[in-house]
Amino acid sequence: MIQFVSNKGGGQPVDFETAILDGFASDGGLYVPTTLPKISLQEIAKWKDYSYTAVAYEVLSRFIDESVISEKELKQLLADSFSSFYHQQLIPNYALKSQPNFYIQELFHGPTLSFKDVAMGFVVNLFNFFLKRRGEQMSIIVATTGDTGPAAAHASIGKESLNTWVLYPKELITEEQERQMTTISAPNVFAVGVSDCPDGADDLDILIADLFVDKSFKKELNLSSVNSINWGRVMMQTVHYFYGYLQTVNKVGELLNFAVPSGAFGNLCAGSLAKMMGLPVGKFIIANNQNACLHRIFTQGIFLKKDIIACQASAIDILIPYNFWRYLYFAIGQKPTKIKGWIADFEKTGKVLFDKETFDAYSKGYLAAIISDEETLATIKSVYETEQYLLDPHAAVAVKAAQNLVPKLSPNTKTLCLATAHPCKFPESIKLALGTESNDLPPAGKHKSVEEAKTFCQRIYSCDYKNMDTAIRRSMKAAVN
Repeated sequence: MIQFVSNKGGGQPVDFETAILDGFASDGGLYVPTTLPKISLQEIAKWKDYSYTAVAYEVLSRFIDESVISEKELKQLLADSFSSFYHQQLIPNYALKSQPNFYIQELFHGPTLSFKDVAMGFVVNLFNFFLKRRGEQMSIIVATTGDTGPAAAHASIGKESLNTWVLYPKELITEEQERQMTTISAPNVFAVGVSDCPDGADDLDILIADLFVDKSFKKELNLSSVNSINWGRVMMQTVHYFYGYLQTVNKVGELLNFAVPSGAFGNLCAGSLAKMMGLPVGKFIIANNQNACLHRIFTQGIFLKKDIIACQASAIDILIPYNFWRYLYFAIGQKPTKIKGWIADFEKTGKVLFDKETFDAYSKGYLAAIISDEETLATIKSVYETEQYLLDPHAAVAVKAAQNLVPKLSPNTKTLCLATAHPCKFPESIKLALGTESNDLPPAGKHKSVEEAKTFCQRIYSCDYKNMDTAIRRSMKAAVN
């Protein structure tokens, strides 16, 4: 049975259930499996015609022992998690006509029109499954740059074992994203708009980490998180890399490049682990907006926090990619003492400069590009005018990054660009890109659920960041007492 340990080395190994429900490890580190299961090309080839949920079962069952969740229970959890998706295939591919060997993986057909639905629904269902079996209740808290919060909030509707708190930086996400949280009327879901966050959602991540360090508060609230710090989120996201690969290649064994719009590194961490498990990957293309936190790490070897820049691809306005530490743990051969030291250095000085041996170990197989807002908007316009296919800003960042890096890719290899959100969530960006006036968006820039939310009442907890620590503790305690 695979056990789970902190990437910082503290505490004792725990089972899968504990790792999921705890969120953070006891020393504040991120849970990682003691070993990664290996999947052969022969096994992957058998999945060529499998549905997404069937592939998911094959991958996840290698991490989850039947003594924890039976085969029947796991298959039912997966079926329930994807029952509200809008597309029959769940995650379809689109071949770009204007760019040979470029494909789009549409990860946005879930209930909140974001790739976060792919993992979030399953992880929240896992929480509910374990808590009901234990007869317990729990408070979960997440910070969002626009997509994680709606996905967590929607997945929590009707889950009597959970109180879910979603924190978002006011005025740094779109109205459409905000309303996906604030128009939910479920009594166990709380949307908290936080004003004056100097570093956006990164500030909220720090606040949440401080809540987990407070052992008394964590115990009183039975507190956990379904942010991408939770192992379940990363584990589940490995699946769409296997599935996307199988949907794109002609023959299992050929290499496939993945272009990923990147901020916190959770999605790319999942892809990296899929490669370590046996998925044939050519290059990972790290598609950054102008915040460029991952570009610095993968081209200069510098982990550095700078002032945040508000970009068109706002969901990747991230300065501190926490899941990089989870990936690095495996990239350097599972050395928690080093991870702990680097994290401590960063917390003390705001900067880590990696040595050449470490840089070479983690950067092999990765390319990175910084995409400006001007390039993002131009890519949306170009693709739409060429083939009437509408990209959201994040998919545009991935496509443009891949286009810029074609000279560094092996000739004739295919590239799968991950589209992580529906364009309807970013109408102002779409209008700006297409030169469209008022509300005259193309049909692909709208979605019924988002249009309906514009007519609903909103329920919002509001607070200023400087008062947030005290305020959120008071409100969360009140909700469970």
